[in-house]
Amino acid sequence: MSTYAIGDLHGCHAEFVALLEKLSFNPARDTLWLVGDLINRGPGSLACLREVRALGSAAKSVLGNHDFHLLVVARGGGKLKKNDTLSDILGAPDREELLDWLQSQPLSVFEHRILMTHAGLLPQWSVPQAEALGREVQAALASETSGQFLTQLFGNQPDIWRDDLEGMDRLRLIVNVFTRMRFIDAQGRLEFAAKEGLDSAPEGFLPWFQYPRADDIQLLFGHWAALEGETPQAQVPVEALDTGCVWGGRLTALNLTNGERTSVPSQQRGR
Repeated sequence: MSTYAIGDLHGCHAEFVALLEKLSFNPARDTLWLVGDLINRGPGSLACLREVRALGSAAKSVLGNHDFHLLVVARGGGKLKKNDTLSDILGAPDREELLDWLQSQPLSVFEHRILMTHAGLLPQWSVPQAEALGREVQAALASETSGQFLTQLFGNQPDIWRDDLEGMDRLRLIVNVFTRMRFIDAQGRLEFAAKEGLDSAPEGFLPWFQYPRADDIQLLFGHWAALEGETPQAQVPVEALDTGCVWGGRLTALNLTNGERTSVPSQQRGR
């Protein structure tokens, strides 16, 4: 029995299949953890969504920012962007079943002192607090007013956590921490403009994993392809799993038992 954590698929279905074959993955015996952004940008978004959903309890996935983008487009009045590759999902005969499944996914998975999120974890949040905040978003996604929630979801404000935040301000910031965070300042203020490597950090900001935490849990995240799987000067036990498959890099799996990484090369060309 093995558990593997896999980086952002982004619709790279051929590479996903190749990686599972290389791992000799058996859903009757093994488990997958997926860090979110299953879809968009790559050519096989629909196939990725179907494949992960079909794995049932053998796969645990969290929501990423591109997953939320699909839900906003499909159910929150949002519009497709120029480089989106979501049309096959939106036109699929099993569209609603796939969207229902995606909308039911959590923002974090925590087992055996390992926490997986899409983008990371605020140093100021304990694991129990983060899990509770994630459940607030899940409740909003499961409510009868989920469409209204999705309509109001996107935005950059507020950009710093306060315990007294309420309503959409509170939910929006929770989602942004879990799915969009890269650089923060010492108070935990999020910076959204810088999206490249570590040298793009604005003055006064550092990658979230370069701030210490009060606990010693291991953190798994994706989202940040420019890191190429590296987390220099990390102050916490952390594993970056987005190795840029959709941009011509590779798709990577981390064996959570022995720490071994396995990758397959990208089949994307000209990106």
